[in-house]
Amino acid sequence: MRFMVIVKANKDSEAGVLPSKELLAEMGKFNEELAKAGVLLAAEGLQASSKGARVKFSGGKRTVIDGPFAETKELIAGFWLWQVSSLQEAIEWVKRCPAPFEGESEIEIRQVFEASDFPAEIFPPEQAAREQALREQMQRKTAKL
Repeated sequence: MRFMVIVKANKDSEAGVLPSKELLAEMGKFNEELAKAGVLLAAEGLQASSKGARVKFSGGKRTVIDGPFAETKELIAGFWLWQVSSLQEAIEWVKRCPAPFEGESEIEIRQVFEASDFPAEIFPPEQAAREQALREQMQRKTAKL
């Protein structure tokens, strides 16, 4: 099972405050543990929403909204993508994670959809095979970097 592990933003991350050298070292060690255990698929921190945009869809219309965005508690500061056997295993890994910020911080865990989660009538096997081939192609390209 794959899970996206989401580090929620706070006022400091949205203000562009960089993590301390110590926190970066602790997170690096944690990421190494995840990689050695075969759990880590991806890990990235995100710039503040002031450097981003949203695109709102309404029928055929697209509206671009430039950051920053008002609701800090609804924003993402970073994420991991993990391969684990269960939600409980993901929770246990998160409990071992260094706190992402001083004071209060929150990490959300969400399971990623797999092709097998969809009935064949809405996600036919040939489409699932194309998606899997694309995923494998992306992994090969990433491995070359």
